[in-house]
Amino acid sequence: MNDSASLASFIDKWRQRWPEWALVAVFVPVAQRQRVAAWFALLQELRDAAWRGSDPAPGLAKLAWWQEELRGWSRGARRHPLGDTLQKLDAPWGVLASSLSALPATRRPASADDDASALESFASAVLACEAALFDGPAPTAEDIAALAACERIERALEQGETAPALPQVPPHGRATSMTGPRRLQRVVLRERLRMLAKHPSAPARMPALRLLFAGWRAARGA
Repeated sequence: MNDSASLASFIDKWRQRWPEWALVAVFVPVAQRQRVAAWFALLQELRDAAWRGSDPAPGLAKLAWWQEELRGWSRGARRHPLGDTLQKLDAPWGVLASSLSALPATRRPASADDDASALESFASAVLACEAALFDGPAPTAEDIAALAACERIERALEQGETAPALPQVPPHGRATSMTGPRRLQRVVLRERLRMLAKHPSAPARMPALRLLFAGWRAARGA
C-alpha cells in the first residue's frame, strides 16, 4: 500500500467511527477539510491506544511510539501516513507528544481528581494544536475543562460504557475560543449521545436536518 492509500485508510477508519462528519463537514472550509479529517483521525489513533481493548499493554506501546513520532514531526521527520498531511503544518507537536504521558493513568483512573488533571493536560495540548492548525485563538481554561469532559465521554464510548456517558452530554453553550472543527465535534458527540439515550440497544439513524442545523449553529459560534 502506498502512502496516499494508507493515509486514506486511516481517515476512512475515523469516518466509519464518526459517520456524522459526512454531513457536518460542509461547514468546514474546503481548504481545511483534509487537514481536519487527518487531525481527528490522529486523535482517534491516540484514544484507541489509550483506552481501547481489554489489555493495556499494546496501547502503552502504541502511545510510546506516537510520542516518538510526534517529536519527530517537530523536527521535520515523519513515518506515519497521517504525517503526510499534518507534519508540515506549524503546530506544537512536541507539546502534544509530552501530553501523551498523562493518558495511561486515564484508562482506569485512581481518583476523579487525578483523572481530571490528566485529561486536562491532554486537552490543553490538543487545543493548542487546534489553535495552530485552524487559525484559532489560544484556548481558555474553560475550553480546556470542556474538552476534558468530552474526552471523558469519548473514553466511555471507546470502552463500551454507554450508560456513564449519557448524563455528560456536552452543552449547547458558546465556546468562542474553540475552533470551528472542535465546535462541530462537540455537536457530533452531543447528538450521538442523544440518539443513544433514545435507542440504547440499536441506535437509530440520526436525523440529518437536526444535525445540519446544529452544525450550522456551531460553525457560526452560536
